[in-house]
Amino acid sequence: MWEEILKALPVAFSASLKFILGPLGGYAVGLHPVTTILATVVGMMGSVVAFAFFGNWLRQKIISRFLGRQKKFTPGNRRFVMIWKKYGLAGVAFLTPLLLTPIGGTVLAVAFGSPKDRILIFMFISGAVWATIFTVMIYTFGNTILPDFMQK
Repeated sequence: MWEEILKALPVAFSASLKFILGPLGGYAVGLHPVTTILATVVGMMGSVVAFAFFGNWLRQKIISRFLGRQKKFTPGNRRFVMIWKKYGLAGVAFLTPLLLTPIGGTVLAVAFGSPKDRILIFMFISGAVWATIFTVMIYTFGNTILPDFMQK
């Protein structure tokens, strides 16, 4: 049991940075698929909780110190506004594991003033669904599509 937990910790950490790295890492280290799904969701939610509750503080204290003043109307910012207006919180949560990182999706949701409890619920549902889909796909087709060093 402890061996499985120790293997799952780096999987959870990598999923907190980039979601797809969770299922890929779990497959690479030989975790059970359920453990991979749980570690991926825990990693994503750890990042979501941290940035939902401390995102504004991080932006004000740390990022502004290193980046200074930035332009407000950049193509990237316009793209975020377009995504938010078109899809809202549910759409951002749905797209977070696919296109955005858990950090990016959470910062976007916080920046537009979504309630933190709704952010947590939508991100959890999205993370659980996508973790299951990605894990099943990777564990099913892993030996045929992944590079040799990641195969079992």
